[in-house]
Amino acid sequence: MSAGTSDLKGRLTDGLYGLGWGAVKRLPEPTAARLFRTIADQVWKRRGKSVLRLESNLARVVPDASPERLAELSRAGMRSYMRYWMESFRLPTWSPERIKAGIDIADVHHLTEGLDAGNGVIVALPHLANWDLAGAWVTTDLKVPFTTVAERLEPATLYDRFVAYREGLGMEVLPHSGGAAFGTLARRLRAGGLVCLVADRDLSASGVEVSFFGATARMPAGPALLAQQTGALLMPVTLWYDGTPVMRGRIHPAVEMPQEGTRAEKTSAMAQALADAFAGGIAEHPEDWHMLQRLWLDDLDPRGEPT
Repeated sequence: MSAGTSDLKGRLTDGLYGLGWGAVKRLPEPTAARLFRTIADQVWKRRGKSVLRLESNLARVVPDASPERLAELSRAGMRSYMRYWMESFRLPTWSPERIKAGIDIADVHHLTEGLDAGNGVIVALPHLANWDLAGAWVTTDLKVPFTTVAERLEPATLYDRFVAYREGLGMEVLPHSGGAAFGTLARRLRAGGLVCLVADRDLSASGVEVSFFGATARMPAGPALLAQQTGALLMPVTLWYDGTPVMRGRIHPAVEMPQEGTRAEKTSAMAQALADAFAGGIAEHPEDWHMLQRLWLDDLDPRGEPT
C-alpha cells in the first residue's frame, strides 16, 4: 500500500469514528441499538476475515461446537461487538445515573477493600463486553480515578480521539509505546491508586506464554511485573451481556503472588492465573469475547507474526 493510499485510508477511518461519536449519540437509544444490530448482521453475512477469525477463536473456546453452533456464536459475537461500539459512541452523553443503571458488578468488595488497604490495585480484563463502560462506572459510581494505557493508533488524530474519549470518562490515559508508561503506572500504584489494563493478548517479544484453552498464547507481563514491583494487588475482572440493557461483571479475588522463584517464574505463574480467570469468564460467555485477531502461537508464522 502506498503512503498516499495509507494516508487516505487513515483519514477515512478517522472521519468515520468522528461521525460515530458525533451522530450516534444523538439517536434515540432503541434506534441506535437496532442500527448496530443490523450492521453486525450484515458484517457477519459477508464472512470476512474478522468474522472467520472470530469463529476460529471460538472453536478453541467451545471445541465440541458444531459448525452451526459456531455460526450462531459468531453472529452473537458480532452483535456483542457492535453493541460495544454503539455504547462507546454514546457513553460521553450518559449521565452518572445512566452509567450506574447500565452495569451490575458482583463482588465489588474485592476492589474497594483492596484500595482501602492502601497498596494499590491492578485490574486486568480480557476483551469481554464493554471495558470502557466498566471504567466509566469506576470513575462515576465508585468515584475512583484510575490510570490505563492505550495503543498508539494511526493516524495520530484517531489515537487522539480515543484518548480524549477515555479522558472524558475520567480516565488517565498513557501511550502504550515507550518505557515511560510502566514507571508512571508504578508511581500511581505506590501512591495507593488504581490501574486498569486489558490483558488477554500480547504478541510482542515480552509477552508471557500461558496455556489458554489447551494451547499456548502470549499475554502481557506488565500486570504481574507491576504487582511484584509495587506490592499492589492484581485482580482479574470478567464482563458479559445477558440479553438485557444491563452489562454484568465480576471482580475476582486477587491473584496470589508466589513467595519463591525468580522474577520470571513469578511472572509466569501470575500470568497463568490471570489466563485461567479470563478463560473461565470467556467460557461462560464466549459470544462476548471480542477477539477478532490471531492469538494462539500456532496461528502465527514462525516469526511470531499473524499469517
